[in-house]
Amino acid sequence: MTWGHAVVYPELQGRRVMLRPLVASDFDAWRDVRTRSRDWLVKWEQRPIPGQPDAAVDKRAWVARCNARMRERELGTGYGFGIFVRGRFVGEINISSVQRGPFQTAYVGYWIDEAMAGNGYVPEAFVVVAKFAFEELMLHRLQVSIIPRNRPSNRVAEKLGLRNEGIALRYLEINGVWEDHVRYAITAEDWAEKREQYLKEWVLPT
Repeated sequence: MTWGHAVVYPELQGRRVMLRPLVASDFDAWRDVRTRSRDWLVKWEQRPIPGQPDAAVDKRAWVARCNARMRERELGTGYGFGIFVRGRFVGEINISSVQRGPFQTAYVGYWIDEAMAGNGYVPEAFVVVAKFAFEELMLHRLQVSIIPRNRPSNRVAEKLGLRNEGIALRYLEINGVWEDHVRYAITAEDWAEKREQYLKEWVLPT
């Protein structure tokens, strides 16, 4: 079986989005989006560790973040992508906590610039990442966990027809509060069944 550390890690192309690992030179674009969309994003994210530099304002922290993502790719434990539209950075989508052995599973998380929300870029990016995960990484299952009141993120999962597997109570600490999360999933069997539909709707040229 081919696992993450043995997989070539190219740019991934959708119909409108291009996904690639973020690098040090993306700092200014990432900082701009994170600064403008701060109030839109931080209420759904983990609270920063006290005393830890903020990658949105500290370039050294940003470079360390990029290097950490690179190590994850080398180890096959995670695959982070910036989302780009017409060359413009607009958000991120990440495969994280890759588990092998009998699990063959991972989590997917995503966020987008508030100014670019509502255009279908995140569902498209998810389909591109799912294709990579199931056909290159050979994973069996992808999971997405979302706070119930985070309507935009839940809408992405619903639009894609991801299976709602119920609510996990007090699942993650978000912004200092233990929050319930809706758990969505898609398996390799689901992908095989819906693959052509997904690619036609989100990836292949019209």
